[in-house]
Amino acid sequence: MNSTLSKYAIDLVLWAAATLFAYGFRKPSLLAAGLPVNVVAHLLLSVVVMSAIAWFSHLHRQNWQRVGILDLGALARAVALATLIMFASGFIFQSLLQLPRSVPLLAGVLGLMMMGGVRLTARLISEQVRRQGAGTQQRVLIIGAGDAGSLIAREMQRHPEAGLLPIGFLDDEPSKARQRVVGLPVFGRIDDLMTIAHQEGAQEILIAVPSAPGDFVRRVVDLARTAHLRHRIIPGVFEILSGDVNINQIRDVDVEDLLRRAPVKLNTAEIAGYLRGRVILVTGAGGSIGSEIVRQIAGFMPSTILLFGRGENSIFNIQQELLRNWPEVKQVSLIGDVRDEHRLRAVFEQYRPEVVFHAAAHKHVPLMEQTPSEAILNNVVGTKNIVELCLYFSVSRLVNISTDKAVNPTSVMGASKRVAEMIVSAGAVRAKETQALVSVRFGNVLGSRGSVVPTFMAQIRAGGPITVTHPEMVRYFMTIPEAARLVLQAGGLAENGKVYVLNMGDPVKISVLAHDVIRLSGAKNIDVVYSGIRPGEKLYEELLTSGEGIYTTTHSEIFSAKMGKVDPAMMNEQLARLRISAEKNDDQMMRSVLAHLIPENKFGNIR
Repeated sequence: MNSTLSKYAIDLVLWAAATLFAYGFRKPSLLAAGLPVNVVAHLLLSVVVMSAIAWFSHLHRQNWQRVGILDLGALARAVALATLIMFASGFIFQSLLQLPRSVPLLAGVLGLMMMGGVRLTARLISEQVRRQGAGTQQRVLIIGAGDAGSLIAREMQRHPEAGLLPIGFLDDEPSKARQRVVGLPVFGRIDDLMTIAHQEGAQEILIAVPSAPGDFVRRVVDLARTAHLRHRIIPGVFEILSGDVNINQIRDVDVEDLLRRAPVKLNTAEIAGYLRGRVILVTGAGGSIGSEIVRQIAGFMPSTILLFGRGENSIFNIQQELLRNWPEVKQVSLIGDVRDEHRLRAVFEQYRPEVVFHAAAHKHVPLMEQTPSEAILNNVVGTKNIVELCLYFSVSRLVNISTDKAVNPTSVMGASKRVAEMIVSAGAVRAKETQALVSVRFGNVLGSRGSVVPTFMAQIRAGGPITVTHPEMVRYFMTIPEAARLVLQAGGLAENGKVYVLNMGDPVKISVLAHDVIRLSGAKNIDVVYSGIRPGEKLYEELLTSGEGIYTTTHSEIFSAKMGKVDPAMMNEQLARLRISAEKNDDQMMRSVLAHLIPENKFGNIR
């Protein structure tokens, strides 16, 4: 409280001094023999006006040690208003005050300079004290002199205790060459990294271009490694949900950064149109994809999010995350299994979901080859249950999460997901005009449970080697946040019965990915060994079957596959056989039925 009143008093003293200086500048003779009555009257009126404006503008609550542009803007508005009032009073009380009309204007300029100056001085002194107390600081050369680069540089300047000292920027934009950004020079282009880093004594490289694609990140990383400099990065646009950049977000470069693509523009109005204020059910809500879908949905302010899954720990984790980050969003945690039609029906009956994202599935190819009945019961029977309940309860939109392994499947897992797509398409034929049932097909997501990158990291921590099945093995990759956002966008397109295919970019060699992970980890003497292709695996994945065409949609990163017609009678008959064979654990019969349902399958000799 005392500090607040002290700042309030200092502002009024400075304002009064500015008024006197303005008088002295315009009419030195007026002050030569003391203060005339009219000057005292104007001075008192000026202080009263500013005291009221300063109080209601909360100028006394500003933290001078952390003062910023917004604070100075508030000060400028308060001074401008006080100046305007005093200028007007000069006209109204001209006969009484008899003073030059320029005095209020000059007093306003001087007052702004003095009141702003004391704030900036307090901040500079505070930063100097904190810098001295911070000890040794790492000299950081920032890549990217754009908005993110300038923000992170300013954050470093404000927080010297973080031990990071920005020394300047490198940027390939010609218009930024030899400019100064937040007081720091733009030394040159990124290719000059080694030379500039040596000349300026840089100790660390920070990549501050959130929209940069993977090729850009890889290029900077290679230059930094050649220069033997530590290299870190601020998150990509999909990670910075709030749009803010701060020191706490600086992290080491990981393999996801090397595979970044240009940021995708979303039609947020279209997404909000079917999510805002709705009851949303997400199956598999605790999984890698399901939980990210939940996070993205929360930002669109649904009425309620139903978190459905059978793993109680993972459901608990996403529940707690929602409570921390989106406390205003109502959510209900529901433990259950999509194979249990009675449990699902009870959920639909009680909560009446309006939109359903079906992400619950078994996805691990080799494990499902060993236990094919689980793939059928979970991926096929579970999807059938969801579709039937969506139709019965008139759910407006169902988005089924599929996979590129459903295309020309060589595995039971891939085949089960292909059948799931067919079930959704067959259900779409029976849907009402107000309903839309769609599938979204995409490739591997980086960082998901059981995916290659976490597996590689675990092998590195164990001392190696890293195992890759085949030197020519390639896969499509996408980050989890990007995949989840495009799933939401595809749900916004929602043309009933469609299978949407996400643009996965260029395929990546797993062997190249393995070497990237080793390099980024900083580990030494880690070998890559080839273990051979596992049952059900392909050398490469496909996003379309041989019989499918592809159509563009209103979104550049989402395509629509041309699906063949599904015979509902045949479909129901084969699904019944498939369920019976799974319940009996009859491997031969399961594969036979799958082969009959999916003529383009590549199971080999099992037809």
